[in-house]
Amino acid sequence: MDGAQEAQNREAFRQAVVNTLERRLFYIPSFKIYRGVAGLYDYGPPGCSVKSNVLSFWRQHFVLEENMLEVDCPCVTPEVVLKASGHVDKFTDLMVKDEKTGTCYRADHLIKDFCKEKLEKDPKITEEKATEFKHVLAVLDDLSTEELGAKIKDYGITAPDTKNPLSAPYPFNLMFQTSIGPSGLSPGYMRPETAQGIFVNFKDLYYYNGNKLPFAAAQIGQAFRNEISPRQGLLRVREFTLAEIEHFVDPEDKSHPKFSEVANLEFLMFPREDQVSGRSARMIRLGEAVSQGIVNNETLGYFIGRVYLFLTYLGIDKERLRFRQHLANEMAHYAADCWDAEIECSYGWIECVGIADRSAYDLRAHTKLVIAPVKKELGLAFKGNQKMVVEALESMGEKEAMEMKATLESKGEHSFYTRSSKGGDEQLNVFRFPPLVAPIKCTVFPLVQNQQFEEVAKHIAKSLTAAGISYKIDITGTSIGKRYARTDELGVPLAITVDSTSSVTLRERDSKQQIRVSVEEVASVVKEVTDGFSTWADVLWKYPTHSSAATED
Repeated sequence: MDGAQEAQNREAFRQAVVNTLERRLFYIPSFKIYRGVAGLYDYGPPGCSVKSNVLSFWRQHFVLEENMLEVDCPCVTPEVVLKASGHVDKFTDLMVKDEKTGTCYRADHLIKDFCKEKLEKDPKITEEKATEFKHVLAVLDDLSTEELGAKIKDYGITAPDTKNPLSAPYPFNLMFQTSIGPSGLSPGYMRPETAQGIFVNFKDLYYYNGNKLPFAAAQIGQAFRNEISPRQGLLRVREFTLAEIEHFVDPEDKSHPKFSEVANLEFLMFPREDQVSGRSARMIRLGEAVSQGIVNNETLGYFIGRVYLFLTYLGIDKERLRFRQHLANEMAHYAADCWDAEIECSYGWIECVGIADRSAYDLRAHTKLVIAPVKKELGLAFKGNQKMVVEALESMGEKEAMEMKATLESKGEHSFYTRSSKGGDEQLNVFRFPPLVAPIKCTVFPLVQNQQFEEVAKHIAKSLTAAGISYKIDITGTSIGKRYARTDELGVPLAITVDSTSSVTLRERDSKQQIRVSVEEVASVVKEVTDGFSTWADVLWKYPTHSSAATED
């Protein structure tokens, strides 16, 4: 079969798929009764279900399994944030315009389409020209504005719809700009990616994680890109959902404790050396790829393995899935290594996941802007009332304070209260979240730093993950009382304390009562309570209560 016939068959197959998806309401063009807008789509009932199932599994496979910190940041982003990240100046594509109608096109797409059509459909193409077009496709991302313009002129490329002449290429910023507030003095953008919200919150997330590395933060949310010429169905759109992970690691130690779990996976990899020399992707064992330096480090390798498992669990054909390493000219100057998970479909090999070691570039970008408080202006803003407010609170009598507490509780602050520490010298904050809405359902604490107890804690953590229960494990040497206080302040309803290798204690947040449960049973007990199938009273009746030797101080 010649190239032209193959391309025709591929297009017919693709059209059959699209027609079925739209007819069965997996997705349809948005605002169709108003003729729609390119690059915007609505998911119908089956499409919503598929999307929901994929995202639910993503949370289970990554967030719960790796005990990641999930965040949800605004889509509207102040300009100063995206200025620091480089998006305001550099998040551009080169555009050309139909000189008569004003219709816009991406310059590189026009050249790519021209070269591919010649290679696939021109039976008279010479070997010399075919080699030239293949070379242009290989280096297209490297061409400057002037070089792209020269290619368009040399090849006689015109506007696809009208055949009118095209303008010279010029940069177009892909972000949707907006104004925050009515004054028009606070410019902003709809975020083009979800990563920046994680980076600007690094300090708080690091503190939340006990000032320890490594840790990972995750976010699912909408991103917006004002594409010049949206096409390829859902592959290039103007609003889409991203599921993103940022894993923060010590730059001096990029080993990963769970790398051995994926080291024996073998799948199609396409290292840059093979691409440059014209070879095809080949089967490589992940452990060998890391040990031979093909993949830069264990942490990067671990996430490549986890992404491979995720995609194959979703049903992606292993023979049509490959991991392609970025060429040197594709890599940002600050990146240590970058790989794309690519899936072969009727459009060719399409990137669906990017996995990159970006060093500390993003964190450094946001540390350049330092905001120093001006004491004089703070004084003007509060007009000297800070001292008065503090004095008023300190002078409040017990009766008056209790009345204020009752008022707050009656007005809706019923999920928050304080209680005295065991010594009575401190007021401890507690969020009384029901298990349904609690941010973390359970914590796991080895009573003391002990290798056996830590192994039991990790075994329980795996059981909780398998049961779909969000948890936090704390193996710091802090006293158990302080660890309880920290989790009470987060509203965690249940805490597991590992004080033996066969059974553990399970503590309920509000009553502080504890029961003793076997190691193998504890995850199922937690699930019963957090899913609402059993109350704490039911559990107390079934299991023996425990008077802990651990002092809650």
